Amino acid sequence: MIGGKVKRPPIHDAEPQIKNEEPQDITAQIRERAYELYQLRGESDGHELDDWLLAESQLLQKQRAEDS
Repeated sequence: MIGGKVKRPPIHDAEPQIKNEEPQDITAQIRERAYELYQLRGESDGHELDDWLLAESQLLQKQRAEDS
């Protein structure tokens, strides 16, 4: 703990895995990635929406890059 704050590992470092599947499967991939982010953050509660939105953003961005 530094200056009253908990030092957390950077959650952007771990690369999300994209599986080329049906669109409805993206929800499962986002759920899995959001859980990975939760674990990387030390499993602290209260950031579910942040984890979900970051996971969604990372996966969709990676998918777009792979499609182009």
